[in-house]
Amino acid sequence: MEVRHLRYFLAVVEQRGFTRAAEHLGVSQPPLSRQIRDLEIELGVELFERGTRPVQLTEAGRLLFEQAAPVVAALDQIKPMMKRWKQARRPRFAVGVVGSILHGDMPAMIRRFRAMMPEVEVELVEMITLEQVAALKTGRIDAGLGRVAIDDPAIVREVLLEEPLMVAMPADSPLAENGGAVPIAMLEGERLILYPSQPRPSYADQVLAMLTRNAVVPSSTREVREVQTALGLVAIGEGMAIVPEALSQTRHGSIVYRPLAGIGAISPVILSQRATDSSAAARAFRNAGRETWPKTA
Repeated sequence: MEVRHLRYFLAVVEQRGFTRAAEHLGVSQPPLSRQIRDLEIELGVELFERGTRPVQLTEAGRLLFEQAAPVVAALDQIKPMMKRWKQARRPRFAVGVVGSILHGDMPAMIRRFRAMMPEVEVELVEMITLEQVAALKTGRIDAGLGRVAIDDPAIVREVLLEEPLMVAMPADSPLAENGGAVPIAMLEGERLILYPSQPRPSYADQVLAMLTRNAVVPSSTREVREVQTALGLVAIGEGMAIVPEALSQTRHGSIVYRPLAGIGAISPVILSQRATDSSAAARAFRNAGRETWPKTA
């Protein structure tokens, strides 16, 4: 399988047809169709429902689209990233960040780091913790801020903050009427929305483990890829979501946030760095984190 196959596949999906995809790519349709068929043969699955207009994906096609789209998007960022680096001619420090941490005090941490290392250009890359570990080991990023503790001898981790969890619930939920904390036992029998669905392990597994420790069984769970999708579903009354406290800053008239009371109702903010990285920038970033979230006795 080559990147070309994925680009052709994505073009057919996005253009909703082989003819328009061929025009978009500047190729004739027969070679495009052959490339898609070669991809299906290699993967051993049918990617499109044949004979439908516009084209429709099979279940296998939908799965490939979910995986291929971010891969190709990341590849497309390589050239502009290299161009920006060449133009800047400044040392670069890339940080992988879980999306929910962006809503908290992390901007203050970045400002501290920039004050310590004004000659360094900071680049933020949104990625979950599991992706951060691989990106650190390949040198794509220089530090990661995530929520899941993943053991790897090549990575050193430090918990900067144990952030309280909150329940995001529809404004018309009976639990929203109480202005205080929600005991986790009261989530028994409720519909819960979890994120991210893939890849695993993730924050979703943290939430599931916490529910198990507290012997809480929801009536159903629904897994989505993004936290914003989860909050959107909460807003329309599809269920509740357990989110870090920082996300309560994401205001929506149809969502009410309440503190969650229960065993282990926290989510850590974890700094990950390469074990072999002793650079001044790595030390400064670590110190910026400690100053942003000072531990109290």
